[in-house]
Amino acid sequence: MSQENVTTVRNLYDLFAKGDVPTVLAGFDPEIEWNEAENFPYADGNPYIGPNAVLEGVFMRLGSEWDYWKLDIGEVLDAGESVVAMGRYQAKNKTTGKEINAQFAHVWKLRDGKAVSFQQYADTQQVVDAVSGS
Repeated sequence: MSQENVTTVRNLYDLFAKGDVPTVLAGFDPEIEWNEAENFPYADGNPYIGPNAVLEGVFMRLGSEWDYWKLDIGEVLDAGESVVAMGRYQAKNKTTGKEINAQFAHVWKLRDGKAVSFQQYADTQQVVDAVSGS
């Protein structure tokens, strides 16, 4: 099951990169618990419960506040009951024009092929600086 979970998470990232948000959301459990990293601008809604909360509180904000938001996925690791993805965010803020190239780690938990929880760890300072223009 662990390798299946790694494949599922990789597929979610591929779908997100293609802009297929409806299919990404369909891969979430109806009660997914999504947490942004502490001090990340979108942590104000933690925890986001359910796909619609993630869509409105995270994905729509990424789309409206950034010219682009790309994830460069490095490793995706089987961690027993979890899947850990590591990589970098590459983005440009619409308001300030500042770009980021920030590292991240995401910890996913899956059940029956659906994501039931997500925890982001990230270089929040770069994102905060880009948003504030610092």
